[in-house]
Amino acid sequence: MQPEKVAEVRGWLVKAKDDIRGAEVDLGAVPPLLGDALFHCQQAAEKALKAFLTFHDCPFRKTHDLDVLAASCEELEPGLSPLLLRARELTPYAWRFRYPGDPQEPTEEEGRDALARAKDVVQVVLRVLPDDARPT
Repeated sequence: MQPEKVAEVRGWLVKAKDDIRGAEVDLGAVPPLLGDALFHCQQAAEKALKAFLTFHDCPFRKTHDLDVLAASCEELEPGLSPLLLRARELTPYAWRFRYPGDPQEPTEEEGRDALARAKDVVQVVLRVLPDDARPT
């Protein structure tokens, strides 16, 4: 694999792992920073999917929509469908709870569920990529 491509795939994955860490820190805060945690969960899944697409030389547009990214991933690897179905539910967290005026605050249970989903996406993408594409 070309060094530039390896660096780009790894870059997406490092950022995805950073977002997982950010969500964990937010959930561990007293009181938890739930809206911020959910945002980081969506971002982690988004970046992992973009790493997968980058590895497969599949162009994608600038989007936070996990439905769009997941559909492209499923075309390349249909076996990812069950995981990606769960990941798609994270899409609204890219903007929901980010601005004042939201009708309700997220729950801690919602935050923990989102973190589990995001971790699953990152871990599966790491597993399906070759060793040289994974961050060290």
